[in-house]
Amino acid sequence: MNLSKARPTFRIASVLLLSLSLTGCIYWWRAYQTYVQMSEFDRYFKVAAADDFTLLFKEPVMYSGDFVSLAKLRASEEKTTPTGKQWRYWFRKVDNKGRLIKPKIEFYSDLNFNKEDRITAWSFSSLFLEIAPPKFLEVSLRSIGGADINEDKMQLKADTSRIGKVDAELPRKSKVVEKLGEPLRIDKNNDQEIYVYHFKLVTPGIEEGYEDRELSIINLSFDKKTQEMTKMSGRFAGLKISINYGNLVHKKAGDVHASS
Repeated sequence: MNLSKARPTFRIASVLLLSLSLTGCIYWWRAYQTYVQMSEFDRYFKVAAADDFTLLFKEPVMYSGDFVSLAKLRASEEKTTPTGKQWRYWFRKVDNKGRLIKPKIEFYSDLNFNKEDRITAWSFSSLFLEIAPPKFLEVSLRSIGGADINEDKMQLKADTSRIGKVDAELPRKSKVVEKLGEPLRIDKNNDQEIYVYHFKLVTPGIEEGYEDRELSIINLSFDKKTQEMTKMSGRFAGLKISINYGNLVHKKAGDVHASS
């Protein structure tokens, strides 16, 4: 080991950790450690997909309190389990005045923690998978490793070009509307139709100044010609997710139009 190179690196890490601790942002350090793990995805994570989609953490780092600090809100439900505890975040479809749609249309995301209060699993329910199918969700998570970090906005911009393409059918508009119902509105942009949905997070408490995180605005872009989804974006409990399907699938023969 080259100690002349190791010492400066160690000092930088130590200073960063100390500064985060002094400013009360140690949870960002643990979030960063999880981000670093993503670069060795199969070593630190495992994916299980059936009726739902679950990301399993083999060597968990983050605590439950870190998620509250990051999201600035509480889960809809919190319960004790034999192996630790589970938090569930419910998202329910609302109209343009924030009133619940009937019959109820909803999806959830679960966080599971062990007895040491560290996260062990992160799951998405079947309805969410209608707009983010398992294969696409997995490759998007894998692409986080090595993503560019925007320090000002504290965001990650993943580079999907280094990840293999997905052999899977893109979500079709008719199937999505069948499951999610009619959108709040439809925006048109060249060869795309953007279906806009509003879902409201059920939460007992949101930190002052972050009340807007209660509302999830989901934008689903569909190609007018093929009726296939080309992009999904939204914010869920403070977490912004954006998947550009055009960058993830193998191009079809004769497909000459571009996806947004």
